[in-house]
Amino acid sequence: MPVVSEWGMEWTRLTVLALEPGEVYAHACGEAEWIVLPLSGAATVHCGGSAPDPGPDPAPPASEARGSGGGARGSGPQVFELRGRAGVFDGPSDFAYLPRDGHAEVTSADGGRFALAGARCDNALPARYGPAEAVPVELRGAGQCSRQVNNFAAAGPAGFACDRLIAVEVLTPGGNWSSYPPHKHDEHHPGEESRLEEIYYFEIAPHGDTPGLGYQRVSPSPAGKTDVLAEVRTGDAVLIPDGWHGPSIAAPGHDMYYLNVMAGPGASREWLIRDHPDHGWIRATWPGQDIDPRLPYPKAPETAPQTEAPR
Repeated sequence: MPVVSEWGMEWTRLTVLALEPGEVYAHACGEAEWIVLPLSGAATVHCGGSAPDPGPDPAPPASEARGSGGGARGSGPQVFELRGRAGVFDGPSDFAYLPRDGHAEVTSADGGRFALAGARCDNALPARYGPAEAVPVELRGAGQCSRQVNNFAAAGPAGFACDRLIAVEVLTPGGNWSSYPPHKHDEHHPGEESRLEEIYYFEIAPHGDTPGLGYQRVSPSPAGKTDVLAEVRTGDAVLIPDGWHGPSIAAPGHDMYYLNVMAGPGASREWLIRDHPDHGWIRATWPGQDIDPRLPYPKAPETAPQTEAPR
């Protein structure tokens, strides 16, 4: 039997599967849209009940100027072969999008771990394939705040089209602080802040035989009372319905990965944040610092100097 871990709040959902070779996991989408994302290993996703084919250039729902997405479109049963990856620090993975009210089977010939990131939604978009090569990779911050973001389902007109789901991967070298400065998105302020709840799912690299660990902070905001200081290890998740979240602290010698799953009730699918007023000043220090040379993952033997502007 597959080993299944599940988390959820009002808008967000996350399921993490550990499949042995040949095992099959049956998944009913229900009222949520989902992305099947390999964490380690390859998978075959059989998807049924997809939305009708909207044609070569579908118009996004009126609630948002959605991105056009990519990969195969169509109605009827579909099969997506996901090449996956050896592990989360080995670069972005390809993925499959499953529509609301659909159903799917996930199987892996050689076994592996797979995340299903979901969001309650209103519109059934077509089932599609997202190639790894099309995932935008971004380096944020500088110095000890450096991290890498794999924007496989980020919001924005150039992103992969979803109805409400926003999902990205963040990779942080050991000893660095990520999700910093602390920020929040628990109130709706047009053009300034989105109302989004969020799930953080962690995997921490070991050092030899020593398991990895890190820490996650969530502090109360004017809009909520969430107050968390958690030690996190591989397989742990932190649920953030509200509050200032950050830092995500990677212990020295233990690189940190987390998957962010976000969704909320707003009419627009957008990620707008507000920095903590006591700590936002740190951004002004980044232009004078280099991005951590351990980035990006995977580290190529020779990597050209990074010239991106700090964010």
